[in-house]
Amino acid sequence: MKTVMVMLSAALVAVFAPAAQAQQGDQVAAAAKNTPVTQGQPPAKEQTPVKPVNPFNRLMQDKSTFNPPPPEDGIHDPGNEGTFLLQPPREAFGAFVKSNFGNRVDWVKTLDEGKINPRWDRLDPKAEPDVLDLNIVRVVRGSMPDVLYPHAPHTKWLTCENCHDAIFVPEAGKNQISMAAILMGEKCGVCHGKVAFPVTECRKCHSLKKEAVSKN
Repeated sequence: MKTVMVMLSAALVAVFAPAAQAQQGDQVAAAAKNTPVTQGQPPAKEQTPVKPVNPFNRLMQDKSTFNPPPPEDGIHDPGNEGTFLLQPPREAFGAFVKSNFGNRVDWVKTLDEGKINPRWDRLDPKAEPDVLDLNIVRVVRGSMPDVLYPHAPHTKWLTCENCHDAIFVPEAGKNQISMAAILMGEKCGVCHGKVAFPVTECRKCHSLKKEAVSKN
C-alpha cells in the first residue's frame, strides 16, 4: 500500500507541479508589470488570487467556470469564425438531466430518457447501436469498494473498437490498471476527466461493496 501511495504521489506531482510553477511565474510577471512604482517607495504588493491548477483533468474545475462559451473553453480555436457560431453549452444543455460533477450533465440518464438522440452512424441515420450488456468486476486491494465496469452505458455511445485492443485487451488478467495511470491520461483516463466525468467521483466506479469475510 505504501508503494502504491508513493507512485500516486509522484504521478500527481508530475502532472500538476510544472503547470503550477508556470502559472505562478505568469502571475508574478503580470503583477510586476501592472503595479505602479512610486519613486523612493517600494512597489506595492498585489495579492493575485491563485486559481486551482489542473492541466489534465479539465472537468475538475471550479463550478462557476464550467461549460464556458466555445471561444473561451481552451478547446476550440477562438481565431476561427465558426467557433462563435456554436451554441454555448449552458444553453444547449439546459433541458438535460443535471449532475453535480463534470460538466454538470448526467449523459447516461439524458440518453436513457430520450432527451438526446445521437446518430450512431455518420452516414446511416437509421443505424442502431450494438449495446453489450456485460458487467466486468475488478477486485481492488484495501478498503475501497471493488470496481464495477458496465459495458452497456459505454456501448450506447461507442463501438468496441474505440477501446479494444489499443486501450484495453479484452482478456481477463491482461490489463494492468492503476489510479496513477488514469491520472496520467491512460486507460480510463483517456476519456474520463476529458470528455467523461472526472476521477474525483470515486464511487461512480468503486461501486461494488466487498463481500463480508466470515471469521472462523
